[in-house]
Amino acid sequence: MLAAPIGRLAPSPTGRLHLGHARSFLLAWWHARSRGGRILLRIEDLDRERVKPGAIEVVLRDLAWLGLDWDGEPLLQSADTSALEHAVDRLIAAGDAYPCVCTRAEVAAISAPHAGEDETRYPGTCRDKWRSCADAERATGRKPAVRLRVEPGTIEFVDGLAGPRAYDVAATVGDFTIRRRDGAFAYQLAVTVDDARTGVDEVVRGADLLPSAARQKFLQRRLGLPHPRWWHVGLVLDADGQRLAKRRGDLALTTLREAGIDPRAVVAWAARVSRQPCEERVTPGDVLPGFQIERAGCEPVVLDREALDRLLAARA
Repeated sequence: MLAAPIGRLAPSPTGRLHLGHARSFLLAWWHARSRGGRILLRIEDLDRERVKPGAIEVVLRDLAWLGLDWDGEPLLQSADTSALEHAVDRLIAAGDAYPCVCTRAEVAAISAPHAGEDETRYPGTCRDKWRSCADAERATGRKPAVRLRVEPGTIEFVDGLAGPRAYDVAATVGDFTIRRRDGAFAYQLAVTVDDARTGVDEVVRGADLLPSAARQKFLQRRLGLPHPRWWHVGLVLDADGQRLAKRRGDLALTTLREAGIDPRAVVAWAARVSRQPCEERVTPGDVLPGFQIERAGCEPVVLDREALDRLLAARA
């Protein structure tokens, strides 16, 4: 008998959750629960400079308002970073990672963003210069970041919705950061290690993270960690075709909750745009019997004015 899958919800308390988050979290919850799986809740709060005061409590209220639950206590990433520290030390000791004292401005000055990407490609300036972070700091007077050494080659994987994918990480972003100069662990390392150590074996998240999946698979190989299965769902766009942002207060779950909107209407909207059969107002549990994630696809979903008006009129 196959073991029950373990999925996760991984909100970041750096701003208010919006309708795009609601759809992604519901799809992750439906995918695991419809097959008797477990759902873990991980609060990704490592970027302390961007974490908003009180945001964690708001995230928990918003998820509960939608009708979502999870197994066990929420995990705060910042509560125990020992596994992340061990991973960085291990990669440096193996020669798979190295200290880097380059600033963002310096990298930007000698490199250019790859087509279609926001990041600049790191050209390997600090490769093979120092044996340790302490050596780098003594030599330069700067606190170093740590970068993963990325060799040329294609990283391939099959996404449950997007199908076969191939990315050349070395050509697009180069040696990427796994620990920042301020000591904070980078997203790529944190999500890779924490998924593995908590037993997460399937991940449902936005299609904008498909390129990140290649970097995470590269890290999994280097650290000898298992590869979870991935399903990358289409982003929710506004009527102008722009992706929803946390600064859009009118689409924030908190705003809808405080305005008295019926959360069952939000759940029904997320189910309908994901091609799941449902009534006009449903709880997450109502959608489980007929749920099939393959129907959701990885194409963007447009939240047009008519759909938004219907949501705003759906009072509890």
